[in-house]
Amino acid sequence: MKKITLLLLLAFQQFVYSQVISDKISVEFKNANLKTAIQNIEQASYYKFYFDEKWLANDSTAITKQFKEVRIGEVLEDVFQNTSINFFIADNKIILTNNSIIYNQLPDDYFGISLEKDENGEIINPIFYQQYDSVKKTNTRNPNKNVRDVVLIGKEVKNQKKKTYTLSGYVRGGKNRQGIANVLIKIPNTEFTATTDKNGFYKLQVPAGMSTVETETFSYNKATKNIMVYNDGTLNFNVVDNINQLDEVLVKTNKSKNAKAAITGVTTIDSEGIKNVPLVLGERDILKVALTLPGIKTAGEGSSGYNVRGGKEDQNLFLLDHAVLYNPSHFFGFFTALNPYTTKKVDIYKGSIPAEFGGRLSSVFDITSKTGSYDKFEGEGGIGPATSNLMISTPVVKGKSSLMVGGRASYSDWILKSLDDENLKNSQASFYDLILRYNHKINVKNDIESTFYYSHDKFSVSSDSLYKYSNRLATLKWNHTFNEKNKGSLILTNSEYKFNIDYQSEGINSFDFGYKIDETQLAAKMTYLYNEKHKISYGISSKLYGINPGYLEPKNPASTLIPIDIQKEKGLESALYIGDNFKINDKFLLDFGLRYSSFAALGPSEQRIYEDNLPISDATVTETKTYKNNEVIKRYGGFEPRIAARYFLTDDFSVRASYDKTYQYIHLLSNNTTQSPTDIWKLSDLNVKPESAHQFSVGLYKNLNDDELELSLEGYYKRSKNILDYKVGAELLLNENIETELLQGEGKAYGIEVLLKKQVGRLNGWLGYTYSRSLIKLNSQFNEEKVNDGKYFASNFDKPHDFSAVLNYRFTKRYSFSSNFIYQTGRPITYPIGTYDYGNAQYTVYSDRNKFRIPDYFRLDIGLNIEGNHKIKKLAHSFWNISVYNVLGRNNPYSVFFVTDEGKIKAYKTSIFSIPIPSISYNFKF
Repeated sequence: MKKITLLLLLAFQQFVYSQVISDKISVEFKNANLKTAIQNIEQASYYKFYFDEKWLANDSTAITKQFKEVRIGEVLEDVFQNTSINFFIADNKIILTNNSIIYNQLPDDYFGISLEKDENGEIINPIFYQQYDSVKKTNTRNPNKNVRDVVLIGKEVKNQKKKTYTLSGYVRGGKNRQGIANVLIKIPNTEFTATTDKNGFYKLQVPAGMSTVETETFSYNKATKNIMVYNDGTLNFNVVDNINQLDEVLVKTNKSKNAKAAITGVTTIDSEGIKNVPLVLGERDILKVALTLPGIKTAGEGSSGYNVRGGKEDQNLFLLDHAVLYNPSHFFGFFTALNPYTTKKVDIYKGSIPAEFGGRLSSVFDITSKTGSYDKFEGEGGIGPATSNLMISTPVVKGKSSLMVGGRASYSDWILKSLDDENLKNSQASFYDLILRYNHKINVKNDIESTFYYSHDKFSVSSDSLYKYSNRLATLKWNHTFNEKNKGSLILTNSEYKFNIDYQSEGINSFDFGYKIDETQLAAKMTYLYNEKHKISYGISSKLYGINPGYLEPKNPASTLIPIDIQKEKGLESALYIGDNFKINDKFLLDFGLRYSSFAALGPSEQRIYEDNLPISDATVTETKTYKNNEVIKRYGGFEPRIAARYFLTDDFSVRASYDKTYQYIHLLSNNTTQSPTDIWKLSDLNVKPESAHQFSVGLYKNLNDDELELSLEGYYKRSKNILDYKVGAELLLNENIETELLQGEGKAYGIEVLLKKQVGRLNGWLGYTYSRSLIKLNSQFNEEKVNDGKYFASNFDKPHDFSAVLNYRFTKRYSFSSNFIYQTGRPITYPIGTYDYGNAQYTVYSDRNKFRIPDYFRLDIGLNIEGNHKIKKLAHSFWNISVYNVLGRNNPYSVFFVTDEGKIKAYKTSIFSIPIPSISYNFKF
């Protein structure tokens, strides 16, 4: 009888519900949020809404629409379609619910089961029975949790049959609430797991109903949330530092990355993790540490360029917060032009370069600066024998925007002026750099980042010339999340590099000489999470170059020098790309992409046309073409496929392989052995072709001893075309027809790299060894364009053997000892091998280019590191570093030169640091 009565009651309620939901109303919304829309409906009808205003607290809806004689149910469906709000209409009442549904009829199997009773023995209202039963049945994954402490996920839909849904979001932590990579997200005791990406984003399949979700990472405390899943939705975690395990943060957050990643030849260096590495003058230097890793070299001590896997110095793309940094060095390469306290990390791609990057053949150094604090004022700094650094960060609007400002300066000018030597006393040698980064969170879907950077060097050592050079860059990035699957960024950057030589003559021929390159780029980068197996990235970019190749301006009107102003160069480089990270199964991961790049050399310009099948020289010019402003002189372009794959042989042992093709449309011109500040960049044009390269890589990666050791073995083979070199005695500066001095040939590089890393325990560090060759061939049908008979010969930076050991032993929590040992084969050199007489003059005969080598290089550095006490409540935390660079006093040759003395040719070698260099530096953090 009770069931019949209840059934009649529900039938009457269903009749009333059907009547009211079909009532028609007329209402208009103008940019209305949900609360305003509800008020408009109440004013236009006799309905009254019942809801919790907390559900609308973060509402950003803007509805503009007009309804005329439309059923109330259709109006409500339209208003709430993109929200988590459901509704139930009873008489003139509209009851809103967040996520869940109020049912107006019994479940199909209602009569076949007994009614549930609450803890007081009362029958539960059958209208809510299905919802309650769903919670009860699925609570087996969380049997001890109170339903009231549950986070509701997604919007419940009637007759939904799916068993699993997609949960996504971000894991953030630290003082600045930045995204945290490699955090494990899981439902305990199930197969449902996921890992956050480099931005802290995750995507996890979860079962419908009640579950518990946990985070797991060694550097942060575990976070746990109880969820009730109705549909796809988002869930973010804010985790707290695990202070007790702080010493192992750098190690274990990436413990499985060595074997799991798909791409080859990628390394990440965290600036905080290198503070114990002893370097010259105690200066913490993130790029100098990169030189201790396999595959990355420099031509010599004090060189400002980097050679990656047999590539030239100009084949590396240095990016600081997405903008190109043309000269990443201070003072001829002795210091890096990056403040170590404002730099967060650098990702180095030397094997498989992602499709989003282009424009260089060998590598990408993707440098990220630190984000300022959103919560409180803080800072960090250091005082050393040559430089001082300071970084401060502060919230602008607490919790919403932050500002980070950093500066570094040398005081070598003051040191030089204190010396007794008059020549050195009148010399100059100093540098400084500044950086400013601003971050602003507009809302949950939008934020902006902006960076400004400037560096400046000047030097004049016992000379009448003052050399100055500077970098300047600015970036603006807008990040937007369209939905849980689609997000993107719009990036605007500008970079400038210039140098100047101020020559002061005792006579009338003083002059000012300068050079400048400027580029502006606009790029759009998008990511699309298609499903658990496919993560798709795509984008487009365009970059405008402007180069002033050089000018010479006499300072005195009576000067005998003729003013020179080389015609400017302009070019447009554009690209579009698409990539897919495809997880075929748990063992096989494929990362592939396709990039198409194009370059157009633009006017105004005058270009020489040379006669075919003859050497390029002043004597073979047939005509000179004139191009108007923005007229296309020459177009180049091509496809750049990028493919990388990883396969697990066991859980901690993987094999990877990759193939890359790259194009480069801009070239660095230098006839020095190493890169110098006065080298100039040149664009491809009618007579200078772009460079291109193919690289194949394969590697084995193994984690040992319960992931305490990481072992990797990588091999590579690279072929390149149109590599720039120069004729003997080439004049590169202020040359209006520079192509007559250039040669373009083929390159070949191959090698094997071994790296063993240990980042836990008292003894940690890494051992690296590389065997590699870098060869070049300059062949032509004309003898004046042929070098070494057109055969392959060693490049200037070919160093077959390279071994490094960076070790740190921690005695206690506060005291540790560090050492850094490097051995390298000497670089190639061309020697004079004889003389001959001709026309009453004596001439020197030289060997084939780069046939000989300077002596091998090795160096040992040591350091003692002392940390201040670890009290949490103190004004500042301190860190002392006492180090000795080149402790063995090895007289490593930087170069070898030859002079004729009394008719005999004598060889001399120069060294940079031929004695031990002690230093002490003090670092603080507040």
